[in-house]
Amino acid sequence: MSNSYLRMLSAERLKLSGSRLWLLAAASPAVAVPIGLTSSTPEGGKPDWSTLLSSMSLLHALLFLPVLSGLYAAVLCRHEHADGGWKALLALPVPRSSVYLGKFTMAALLLAATQVLFAAAEVLTGKGMGLEAPIPWSILLGSAAAGWLACLPLAALQLAVSQAWSSFAAPLALTVSLTLPGILIVSSAAYAPYYPWVQPALAMLPHGGAAYRALNLPLQSLLAVVPGSLVLFLAAGLLLFRRKAV
Repeated sequence: MSNSYLRMLSAERLKLSGSRLWLLAAASPAVAVPIGLTSSTPEGGKPDWSTLLSSMSLLHALLFLPVLSGLYAAVLCRHEHADGGWKALLALPVPRSSVYLGKFTMAALLLAATQVLFAAAEVLTGKGMGLEAPIPWSILLGSAAAGWLACLPLAALQLAVSQAWSSFAAPLALTVSLTLPGILIVSSAAYAPYYPWVQPALAMLPHGGAAYRALNLPLQSLLAVVPGSLVLFLAAGLLLFRRKAV
């Protein structure tokens, strides 16, 4: 790992240390807690861990995670868009690939923090409801990790847009406008695996469970699409960034 990449990663961390962006990582888990507390089985009984995971994950993975992916990317590029920041940054003797990959890594870390807090919120909610079954750590942590991995192509795509557009609001508006149709697309086995804005929901929701059977799409399709999308979007964004005029 090159020293220039590590320096850029450290610089990105320092830029965020004085902001409140980290608080956003807790926003979606906090919203999911009351949803989980009011969840129940179809018969009205106390949910099991799988039902609780489905209830808490749906809004989090279908709406908040895609929007947060765009928000993190926009904030990471906001400083450079102001007052000629890109010109000053790219004038440094640092490869552009290190600059871009540093920002992408920071976006990925912010999304990872969001998922860690969400998994913690699930455990606390389940214990608060008095669920007696043992905590299915492999399912909860696997769901959080799968959702994080499914967010990476989206983060790569939205970072490419955010570094290209100087407006802070425009990438966010685009993110929201493309996230909302996912509410309808998510139940389509033909289109959902290929739509980046619903991939986190497909990855996080339990496969084969009783809840939300319409969303139990072929997992093989998702596993094939996500890595390819990540490579494609990250490579395209890096290529555009290398050609970026300042």
